[in-house]
Amino acid sequence: MIDLMASAALADTNPSEQEQQDALQAHFQPHISADEIEQVYHLKRAQPLLQVFTALFHGGFEGVLVRLLVLRELANETTSSAFSRADINTRLAYLLPESLETVLNRLRSNGLLAWDAQQAVYRVTPMARNVLAAIDSLLALAAPDDDAEMGFLLSQVAGAQAVGGVTTEQLQHLLGRLVDLTEEFRDAIASGSEFRLRESQAKWHQACDWVEKGSEILRAITTDENADSATHRAAQAIGRAQSQLLNMQGMFSRALNQIERQRVHLGQSGLSTTDIKRWLLAHEDLSSLALDAIDQPVKPLFITPAEMIDVAETELMTERANNNGLNSLPAGQDAPTTINDSPAMQKELDDWLARLSDFAQLNNFPSVAEESPREVQVHEALLPASFALASYRASMLPLLGDEAEASMQGTTADLARLPVRFAPQDEMVQLPDLEIAAMSLAALTLELDKESPKSDE
Repeated sequence: MIDLMASAALADTNPSEQEQQDALQAHFQPHISADEIEQVYHLKRAQPLLQVFTALFHGGFEGVLVRLLVLRELANETTSSAFSRADINTRLAYLLPESLETVLNRLRSNGLLAWDAQQAVYRVTPMARNVLAAIDSLLALAAPDDDAEMGFLLSQVAGAQAVGGVTTEQLQHLLGRLVDLTEEFRDAIASGSEFRLRESQAKWHQACDWVEKGSEILRAITTDENADSATHRAAQAIGRAQSQLLNMQGMFSRALNQIERQRVHLGQSGLSTTDIKRWLLAHEDLSSLALDAIDQPVKPLFITPAEMIDVAETELMTERANNNGLNSLPAGQDAPTTINDSPAMQKELDDWLARLSDFAQLNNFPSVAEESPREVQVHEALLPASFALASYRASMLPLLGDEAEASMQGTTADLARLPVRFAPQDEMVQLPDLEIAAMSLAALTLELDKESPKSDE
């Protein structure tokens, strides 16, 4: 009999819990139990605290504002921890009595205010002070000018580390924010927009300030012997994310330098397209710039139906006349002969390459009398020639031995691959030439280790 009464009592008290469990299970897959998920277990354990937030923030913004206002006013009173109803009415006299009564009842029923019936006073509960402290720190550190939005996360990690209670979840939140910032900055760099790049660069500088402040906290966590392996791994991941974030300075600089090289300037005015865009963005109404911009209004031309018929008839008759002819293709014609007036620079380059190739094969220059020289003076190799031809040949000499040019294709690449080196000097040599009076003293040297193999005679 007693067991039956106990079962009946349990049946009367458990329906609400069972209904809550069924309502929660309705959000999950049928083959998965909500109690099997670890995060559900942790959140259900924190149900009293979560209900406090529900009591504060449920409903419209106006109601939330009034509740926080009343709770903060009472919590900021440090001269006394107990408040009579007369004290509350005096302190919050700017509120209507009905609204104040509603807020007090809600705060009291959800454990934010405690009612002492013996002394007939209200007291702010410890849970309410913790909630207000969290909200105040979020409001203070997540200021509107803090675009990086890392201050609150770092403050939570620093506070938890100071009391020895940092959790992996707190570190994961900070790591997630660092990853979000890194992806955001990479997208800004890939966009190629100067305005977005400069905005992201300013945001990057703010993030680096927080990174510098958080490095000491991470060092303390990684050197803490009492921290578990999951905390160490999370702290190390944050360190790597911070390194990636700090290394983006070079990426910003290269992207901005590329934009600077591609900047288009408007004539000799000194203005660029960036200046024009910035000036346009400063105007709220761009359509107002078009006022009085057109001297003469547009004058539309109208055509009567009779004129339209005449034009259509003319076009129709013309098409018929053309169709009466033969539909054969026109006879072919020879392409007109054109004369290439461009200078024969390619021929001169080929001749110069042939002369240097002869020297590389120890066949000598025609102007050199010594047999099989390993070094010749540049003026002996360039001359005899006109001033223009000698200047053109001399301009090709710095390409000898150029590795970058040698990796290319073409005549100049063949010239760069020759085993000949150009060695200029600071002195001048006088020449008995009709067009060239003097020339810089320089030498062409044949590199024996790069000579092509020759058969023994």
